[in-house]
Amino acid sequence: MIIVDNALRRRAAEGNPIRVAMVGAGYMARGIALQIETAIQGMELVGIANRNLAGARSCFADAGVTDVSEARTRGDAEAAIAAGRRVVTEDPGILCRADGVEAVVEITGAVEFGAHVTLEAIDAGKHVVLVNAELDATIGPILKQYADRAGVVITNADGDEPGVTMNLYRFVDTLGYRPVLTGNIKGFYDPRRNPDTQKGFAEATGQEPKMVTSFADGTKLSMETCIVANATGFKVGKRGMYGPGPAHVNDVMEHFDGDRLLQGGLVDFVLGAQPGSGAFVVGYNDHPIKKKYMSYFKMGDGPFYVFYRPFHLPQLEVPLTVARAVLFGDAAVAPLAGPSCDVITVAKRDLRAGEQLDGIGGFTCYGTIENYEVSRAGDILPMGLSDGCIVTRDVKIDEAISYADVELPQGRLADKLRSELVSTFAP
Repeated sequence: MIIVDNALRRRAAEGNPIRVAMVGAGYMARGIALQIETAIQGMELVGIANRNLAGARSCFADAGVTDVSEARTRGDAEAAIAAGRRVVTEDPGILCRADGVEAVVEITGAVEFGAHVTLEAIDAGKHVVLVNAELDATIGPILKQYADRAGVVITNADGDEPGVTMNLYRFVDTLGYRPVLTGNIKGFYDPRRNPDTQKGFAEATGQEPKMVTSFADGTKLSMETCIVANATGFKVGKRGMYGPGPAHVNDVMEHFDGDRLLQGGLVDFVLGAQPGSGAFVVGYNDHPIKKKYMSYFKMGDGPFYVFYRPFHLPQLEVPLTVARAVLFGDAAVAPLAGPSCDVITVAKRDLRAGEQLDGIGGFTCYGTIENYEVSRAGDILPMGLSDGCIVTRDVKIDEAISYADVELPQGRLADKLRSELVSTFAP
């Protein structure tokens, strides 16, 4: 986004940096704080909300910021920010409501908590950047309705796979090549993974075992591809996607039927393919002269062409999403309208009546992507709402879990918003 750099430089020259607050202080949040404070002109991270204040202070300290104040009220936060000090607080609502904050980055990965934060920020007129695929995939389309009514931007983030994919999608579409297939480049996938199997990797990388499990068991992959599906109107070819394993992503079209793709775009992924990371978009153009140019520039013989980026760096690129929202009203990734796909709850092992589901990245279930109309027809429980549900009948391994199979926790905002989503958007 070259236009963003000049706009940020202007804000810096004017002494009027974009003031952003962040909710969450985990692994990725630390990288984002470091990036804003050490590399981004025209932007300041003025506050961090976290249930553990030591974690928030550590985020700032790693970024070289030592003049930090604790805010117990909105007034505390506004006074500190006006004086040029940074703020930490246990209450995210303080930062969502504080004057001077232009955007809120929600980075907790929690659905219920994230729903409360997002609605409060929207109600206060703040732009919201979601580094929370779990929330976005579950109720993103209805949150977008709230943001639109409030006149603010809600967007998923640059640098993570949905943002990489949508930037490519818009690029390919702008070039006049019709996007027909998008996907992640995935290195590992095993739905049987759990926090015990992933504990060592989590400790080695400074992350939480449940979060790392969601990467390995395919739940996060499904969340990310669902976000792209909802932003493009694309579908999945089958439950869970095909996930072929070409030697290189350039060979992905060996595994898909071009005629099928021309009937309507698909989201999917490749497994174990080089370059090993990033995302891809397949664009279609059968113009005979353009085909000759593409062949000359080593893009293949067409009419399907693979565009890819071999890396994703959310800790570096999330600030660019903030700038796009604040300076240009532009969302990196946002739902077109209602959901196109859904991430459904599937039993990770045989479950007995009376067991409690432990949600994303746990021992009991995993998420997989399905077309929304199929999910709704089966009244299947969204994975993002699975945590804390009590199973009311025995469920076999790899069996989808429906609303009829569980008792929901009482009083959750996320359930209310999901019901609103269902009533607003017919399949």
